[in-house]
Amino acid sequence: MKKLQHGLLHKQVKKAMAIIPSVMMLSGSVLADVNTTNLAVTDSTVKVGILHSLTGTMSISETGSVEAEKLAIDQINAQGGVLGRQIEYIQEDGASDWPTFAEKSKKLLVEDKVATVFGCWTSASRKAVLPVFEQYNGLLYYPTFYEGLEQSENVYYTGQEATQQIISGIDWVSETKGAKKFFLLGSDYIWPRTSNKIARKHIEKLGGKVVGEEYYPLGHTQFNSVINKIKLKKPDVIYAIVVGGSNVSFYKQLKAAGIDMTKEKPLVLTISVTEDEILGIGGENMEGAYAAMKYFQSLPNENNKAFVKAFKEKWGEDSVIGDVTQAAYLGPWLWKAAVEKAGSFDVDKVRAASPGLELTTAPEGYVRIHENHHLWSKTRIAQAGNDGQYKVVFETEDLIEPNPFPEGYQ
Repeated sequence: MKKLQHGLLHKQVKKAMAIIPSVMMLSGSVLADVNTTNLAVTDSTVKVGILHSLTGTMSISETGSVEAEKLAIDQINAQGGVLGRQIEYIQEDGASDWPTFAEKSKKLLVEDKVATVFGCWTSASRKAVLPVFEQYNGLLYYPTFYEGLEQSENVYYTGQEATQQIISGIDWVSETKGAKKFFLLGSDYIWPRTSNKIARKHIEKLGGKVVGEEYYPLGHTQFNSVINKIKLKKPDVIYAIVVGGSNVSFYKQLKAAGIDMTKEKPLVLTISVTEDEILGIGGENMEGAYAAMKYFQSLPNENNKAFVKAFKEKWGEDSVIGDVTQAAYLGPWLWKAAVEKAGSFDVDKVRAASPGLELTTAPEGYVRIHENHHLWSKTRIAQAGNDGQYKVVFETEDLIEPNPFPEGYQ
């Protein structure tokens, strides 16, 4: 009896061994099918790029994006990866310098052959890398709310464009607060200037008036002269698009000059200060200001509760999450969904699979990819408390269709 069992076992092992070469061949053919363009993909791994400013004036804003992307990658890997492959990331520092962003993006695409890149924050950095991604047919998931007026086959914009943030936010402050006079203030580069151009057109369309408009270089720290101008002009709204570390100086000096934002005279409406920046500014210096965005850490939905919990477990209980951080978190998940729908890491196939993809687990609630590479999303208005968190006071009932080229605003 034992001899018979041993003989049967021997036959089964032999039969199993005979299958192994064909399984190995299948594995090789699968790799060939999912990677026909020489990307950094093996049977067990796929390499992606993370490209943000870890140093310089923009690091205050971009660090959260890096943390969110790494959290998403960890969670995806824990679930089995993408097409059965673990994600490995190569991280590069754009160093708050636009030529450096372009140089690092070329390295990631040409030398490292990454399957996709999650990165950039400012429009200046995105504009710097865009020709590189288009030349080498790379794929960038860009997380920041921005001015719109752009649509590239090589970029997915996971933040909001102007109609979803700027126009919607000005509608709210005009209708709800009766605002008529606006003072526009921004950092001196493409996003604030173009955003304020759109803001000015919309303010004037609504019958309002721009009583002042000023710009300062990134990293600027002396705002007392413009604060004096604001006090003289007596606007209903300070529309602030100050970016990066300059926010710390601006809001501290605003408070020191006697402008109490809790009294809303003038009211401060920002589209650039998330919870990440407030951490550096100090909640006591932002209390009363309003922000127009699609995401705030305080959102009470179950998706967000799970996201905030996981983020704090990974990055520390004192860490905070802002709009761009959440939009950065969406990038790896949207890419995973597109890759698995396409059954391939090839950029052209991922692109073809992306329109209409939904993410029901998004911390903001729900997003869907439009064929113009932007996301359907809601607009929310929230007011800053002295605890460094925002309280949502308004949100659109429905998702707003993205329109990066609104008629009359170009």
